[in-house]
Amino acid sequence: MKNALITGITGQDGSYLSELLLSKGYNVYGIMRRKSVVDFGNVEHIKDKINFIYADMTDIVSLVNAMKISKADEVYNLAAQSFVATSWEQPVATAEINALGVTNLLEAIKITNPNARFYQASTSEMFGLVQEIPQCETTPFYPRSPYGVAKLYGHWITKNYRESYNLYACSGILFNHESERRGKEFVTRKITDAAARIKFGIQDCLELGNMDSKRDWGHSKDYVNAMWLMLQQETPDDYVIATNETRTVREFVEIAFKYTGIDLEWKGKEIDEIGIDKSTGKTIVKVNPKFFRPAEVDILLGNPQKAEKILKWKREISFDEMVKRMVENDLTLVEQEVRISELNN
Repeated sequence: MKNALITGITGQDGSYLSELLLSKGYNVYGIMRRKSVVDFGNVEHIKDKINFIYADMTDIVSLVNAMKISKADEVYNLAAQSFVATSWEQPVATAEINALGVTNLLEAIKITNPNARFYQASTSEMFGLVQEIPQCETTPFYPRSPYGVAKLYGHWITKNYRESYNLYACSGILFNHESERRGKEFVTRKITDAAARIKFGIQDCLELGNMDSKRDWGHSKDYVNAMWLMLQQETPDDYVIATNETRTVREFVEIAFKYTGIDLEWKGKEIDEIGIDKSTGKTIVKVNPKFFRPAEVDILLGNPQKAEKILKWKREISFDEMVKRMVENDLTLVEQEVRISELNN
C-alpha cells in the first residue's frame, strides 16, 4: 500500500485528489496549517479517512517532519496562494509560498526520502502574454502577475532538482480547471453563485472585469487524474493539461445563466457592456473596471497532445457539463439558504 502526502489538501484539487487516491487504496496524509478554528474545507466529508499533519510551506523543519511521519511514496504539492488578484496585494507572501515553498518541500524530500515521487502544480498563468497559440510544453513563458512569476520559479526549481539530484519530480502545467468546490472569489464560481442568487431574487446584478478574456476551462476531477498518471510513469516529465478549447468570460456567463433559465441579451461595448434578462428587461450583468487586472492575460489555450499520447489521459467532463454542475450545485445551496432565512423570519 502506497503512502501519499498532499499539500493544499483542503482545496478544490486536494479534495478530488484525496478521493481518487483513497479509491486506489492509498494511505493519504494531508498538510494543514494550524489555525484557531480547524477548517477541513472540501475534505470535511472524508476527514476521518485522512491523516492530517500540521506544517507550513514556509517552514522547512515542519515539512521534513511531515515527510518523516508520512513516509510518503508520492508527494503532491497543491499548496499555493492561489488567487491571482491577491498576488498584486501580497506579492511577497505569494513568492514565499508559491516559489520558495516549493524549494522547501523539494529539500525536505531530498533530505528524508529522495526516492519519493513529486508532483508540482504549475499553471497556465506562467504563459501570461502568450508567445504562441495554442500553448504547449515548449512554449516560452511570459508571466503577467506576481502569482505567475512565483509559480514559474516553482516550475523551474522542480525541473532543476530533477536534473541536479535525479529526483522523480514532475510539473503539471494545468490550465484553468473549475468545479462545484471552487472558492467564490474565483470568477467562475462568482458567476455561477451570482446566477443562482439572481434567479432566486436575492441579488440584483453580477459585476465582472474583462468580458473578452479567453480561457481554456476543464473540470478539476479530470485534472487530478492527470496528476496521478504523471507519477505512475517510468520517467518524470512535465505535461500541459488542458482541453484545447477556449471561451470568453462572456460565454461562461451566458451558459451559466442559461442553466438557471435566464436568457441574456448583450448591449453596449467594453466597459459600457451590460447583460439584460430578456424576459424582464432588467440589467443583471455589468462591467466594473475595478475587476480588471493591472496586466491582463488575454487568451490561454492549451495543447494536451503530449499528455494524451504518453499518459493516455483524456477529459471526461465537457465545458457545458462543468458549468451545469456548478450552477446546479449553487442553485441547491442558495435554495437552502433561502429556506433557512424564511424559517428564521
